[in-house]
Amino acid sequence: MGNDPDVPLPFFLFDVSRLISRLGQGPLTGIDRVEAAWLSHLQDRPHLLVARLGPVQAVLPPAAGADLLRWAAGDLATAPRATLLDRALRQTGLRARVKRALVRRAVVRAGRSGRGLQAPVTRILPGATYLNVGHTNLDPPWLARMAWARPAILIHDTIPLDHPEFTRAGQSALFRARLQSALRHGATIATISDATRADVLRWRDRFGIAGGAPVVVAPIGTTLAAPAPAHLPPDLDLSRPFFVALGTIEPRKNHALLLDAWDLLAQRLTPGTMPGLFIVGRRGWENAATFARLDALPPGGPVRELNDLSDEAVAALITRAHALLMPSHSEGFGLPLTEAAARGTRVLATPLPAARALLGDLATWLPPDDPAPWAAHVAEIASSPRDTLQPMVVPGWSGHFQTISNAVISQASARN
Repeated sequence: MGNDPDVPLPFFLFDVSRLISRLGQGPLTGIDRVEAAWLSHLQDRPHLLVARLGPVQAVLPPAAGADLLRWAAGDLATAPRATLLDRALRQTGLRARVKRALVRRAVVRAGRSGRGLQAPVTRILPGATYLNVGHTNLDPPWLARMAWARPAILIHDTIPLDHPEFTRAGQSALFRARLQSALRHGATIATISDATRADVLRWRDRFGIAGGAPVVVAPIGTTLAAPAPAHLPPDLDLSRPFFVALGTIEPRKNHALLLDAWDLLAQRLTPGTMPGLFIVGRRGWENAATFARLDALPPGGPVRELNDLSDEAVAALITRAHALLMPSHSEGFGLPLTEAAARGTRVLATPLPAARALLGDLATWLPPDDPAPWAAHVAEIASSPRDTLQPMVVPGWSGHFQTISNAVISQASARN
């Protein structure tokens, strides 16, 4: 992920609360990948970790980060085993075991508000900056008390406020409180795209938060895994032209439109000429109708749901797909877009601001509410052999790390 020892970097107290909460839930997605990228980047640099583990804010040694990266990648050989206490509490799942083990490994512990952390943390890591890139652990009492560590906070999107219909019940109000807290108490605010920066500034105005920290844009990097066809399910039919939709199966990803498009294709094409649709991602929330349609898919049909594929298996699919399909209603960035474009795979997507900024004229832009043009383009593309486009040069992670680090250094200099 581009660890460069020549890149200046502040000493970070890095929040890994989200990554811990995702253990045991399959391959990392979106925000989780950003947190893992930062954690990997920090491995050879002075830093500490912090995580909210139940009622405790635990400051962890750097060695805990290496363990977290292994466990998040599915390597559980060194994961803590269930103790007698775990069994007594009937909490033997991976996350529960890890949380209790990490509390025992903490070099400093504090209550949920973080009272008392400043003195011991600054003794261990003088001048530490609190860095949060995971949209978690942003409660107002905690961030207010962390002012001594000049919080730097990465905002990925404002979708829970802009589109509450696409979020779980209660998430919009929770995110509103977290965003207000970040904007009031953050010393540095970063976003992953210009579109998200505009949204953050719009909401800051609506909240009536005067002034505040500068908001910088730090586009995230794209990590291209090596394709590994051997990791794909052995019964997967790759003989026919196929298309891939990649991402958590949740309402804003708009998988229903793709299912509608394939219903239209089934009315026009014979079974032998139907293209495949591989829906790759774990199931999310508030999407019962789409889940029911997926559950009703006939075995051996052209549409297949694939969960828990490795990054290498996904890379193998994208490399061979006739196109990546992304009919999202809203996105803060859209990593599947850059993953496909970097491999020379055609992209059909909705013309969201962040997506248009990423791909420009390299994608075919289609409406999010009409399956007919999607079906028409899919049929046309599938009628010819796969066309490999000129791969797009996509940024790695070093620019993202550098932008946020520079912003933190600038803010620290301005305060001194």
